[in-house]
Amino acid sequence: MNVLILGSGGREHAFAWKIAQSNKLKNLYIGPGNGGTRLLGVNVALNPNDFIQVKEFVLNNQVNLVVVGPEDPLVNGIQDFFMNDNDLKSVHLIGPDKNGALLEGSKEYAKGFMFKNKIPTAKYQSFTKNNVDQANSFFESLKPPYVLKADGLAAGKGVIILNDINKAKATLNEMLDGKFGQASKIVVIEEFLKGIEVSVFVITDGDTYKILPEAKDYKKIGVGDTGLNTGGMGAISPVPFVNNIFLNKVEERIIKPTIEGLKKENIEYKGFLFFGLMNVDGEPYLIEYNVRMGDPETEVVFPRIKNDILELLIATANKELGNIKLDIDDRTVCTVMLVSGGYPEAYEKNKAISNLGNEPDNIVFHAGTKYENNMYLTNGGRVLSVTSYGTNIEQSLNRSFQIANKISFEGKYFRNDIGFDLK
Repeated sequence: MNVLILGSGGREHAFAWKIAQSNKLKNLYIGPGNGGTRLLGVNVALNPNDFIQVKEFVLNNQVNLVVVGPEDPLVNGIQDFFMNDNDLKSVHLIGPDKNGALLEGSKEYAKGFMFKNKIPTAKYQSFTKNNVDQANSFFESLKPPYVLKADGLAAGKGVIILNDINKAKATLNEMLDGKFGQASKIVVIEEFLKGIEVSVFVITDGDTYKILPEAKDYKKIGVGDTGLNTGGMGAISPVPFVNNIFLNKVEERIIKPTIEGLKKENIEYKGFLFFGLMNVDGEPYLIEYNVRMGDPETEVVFPRIKNDILELLIATANKELGNIKLDIDDRTVCTVMLVSGGYPEAYEKNKAISNLGNEPDNIVFHAGTKYENNMYLTNGGRVLSVTSYGTNIEQSLNRSFQIANKISFEGKYFRNDIGFDLK
């Protein structure tokens, strides 16, 4: 079959790497892809949010299955576009419709959905410019730190955590005044939950679901989880504290009520669903949903799935997921993200990358790269994701750090303490 992956990051390279292994694959296209995906299929100059452009390519190249990597096209309604177009109805697209994508596209909607379906989460209220006075009262009812979230998509930068109540109130006004554009016209304020984060993923055909390997990612730029938030500086799977007891709680209290809640809303959800969780003294609380695979978590989750991923995706599209039995690799997989100097703030592109190459039990996923004049160049803030297998966290990380040290480009930076809180 012919498959199109939409997106250009490390997640999409991991999708391409896994799909390219399938004996069900005929042609693989990645739009727009990156320097690494070109070795697994054909990179195509597509804008994932230009649905007409995507349609023309799908029809002209007889694409049977479209896999949507990033959240924007899903929130913008690409699934609805396919379902409502007579020429595209026979093409399978992995990802929820616009209503389902609201779980990520609107923090306010997601929190309301959690409360409606009795899913454990932090208490919250949402505010606009019209009720700032009530927001100030809500702040007074909370203990620091204070969590402020832009309602809409803000490229991973819309969550701010502050210890000072006056700074929190000032930041609320800045957000409502357009700090994150339309995304912060509504701001969700919620209580801070103290614990350790973990990401759990499922794939669902709307009726049944399969729980994929969990992962823990590291968002802060600095050692010891300090500094600014990034798109993710590394990830580890499996996560030591996610035992059967904890995972059973997650399934019974969070995953099942979510799937049932979607059915109650008449949302036919076919795709991946990410649960951003907080482990508070052994009890799981849901922090957020994502309606796609995470990045860089995909770069540690997919290497642990032994199944033919295309078989899994086809079963999802055909509502036959219940017939699939997942086969998971017991080994630990860790990834370390190499980023451009200055990231997540201003950074330069077009830096030559050298000493690229995989070693046994290692995969280098490209995130922000391009290939020009017979060389790889940096083309983003997050450049490469160095993934390794190991018998434990320490061995896996050591292998990734060895490769990370060998790879060279001007301004290269990576965190040398990924997994510090799990050892």
